Amino acid sequence: MPDFLTVEYAAQPLWLWAAFLSLICFLLWVDLGLLNKKDEVVSPKKSAIMWASFASLAVAFGFYIYFGYEPDPQFYNNPENLNQQAAVQFATGYLLETALAFDNIFVIGMVFTFFAVPREYQHRVLFWGILGAIVFRGIFISLGAAVVNEFTWVLFIFAAFLLYTGGKMLVPGGGPEEEELDLEKNPIFRFLKKRLRVTDEITNHNFFIRKIDPDTGKMTRYATPLLLALFMVETVDIIFAVDSVPAIFAVTRDPFIVYTSNIFAILGLRSMYFMLSAAVERFKYLKYGLAAVLVLIGIKIFWNFLLYKELHLVPYLEPHWSLMLTIALLGGAILFSLWKTGAEKPHAGS
Repeated sequence: MPDFLTVEYAAQPLWLWAAFLSLICFLLWVDLGLLNKKDEVVSPKKSAIMWASFASLAVAFGFYIYFGYEPDPQFYNNPENLNQQAAVQFATGYLLETALAFDNIFVIGMVFTFFAVPREYQHRVLFWGILGAIVFRGIFISLGAAVVNEFTWVLFIFAAFLLYTGGKMLVPGGGPEEEELDLEKNPIFRFLKKRLRVTDEITNHNFFIRKIDPDTGKMTRYATPLLLALFMVETVDIIFAVDSVPAIFAVTRDPFIVYTSNIFAILGLRSMYFMLSAAVERFKYLKYGLAAVLVLIGIKIFWNFLLYKELHLVPYLEPHWSLMLTIALLGGAILFSLWKTGAEKPHAGS
């Protein structure tokens, strides 16, 4: 193995990071290059199979974390059972990021509606959006890891932010699904509209086409609304990362666990979009469970890092308790949503 591959980045050798990114690139190639190379509407059944495949890979990766990963003790409070702690934190982070990304589905749906993106081209936009998410999440997580591991007290700011966000989500109108998406006033959208020649219609899956400029009579490159939709999907992901990155650092300070759980959740989100976009209203009470999880994580930071580590007033709250409570809160919110919206359906048609 070349020496440079053994150099450590964020406490893990470069070969491990390269192996993970190679796996993700391979999965994306299989996705767009083999399974979805034709422009067609992704059915809910196919979407469910894709999501189940990515979720299964996440579970398999969790087993690797448990049996083959070498955690760095500096990121863990208890020097014993490091692999068990890492696996539990990966599972908690994956579930949390998946739940946080759910509101993303609703907003992405509004972006596609605004740009009138045909359903057969939506998967292509989401696919390229994953590549941007991989890069931007990597940047955010690298910066977050550098700050958190140098200045542990920053976690208290994250905790306060999570408590504020969780409380805000409990207030009517506090969730993204209840806000208007006014893209006409979005600064990025307005910047792109001023700088790019954009066609009015979408005629194929290309982000750019060549057509005659009516002013000059010459063949000119034009962007299509698909490109604007892609930029806005990336913008949505960056906005949601402001919530999700502090939340995942509240679960684990291990950068490798933070990044891998994020990416697996994003892969699942893109696959889950076609399965849930038409039924997102069935999960309208999920935000309350998610709000409770954010509050729980905020409290956990103060518990473990202030009351336990600094003041020695309470016992350490083990990671598996967070995982169990997260599953209970999110699972309960999902089941309640399905039951409640199922009971409300007859009224809507009466």
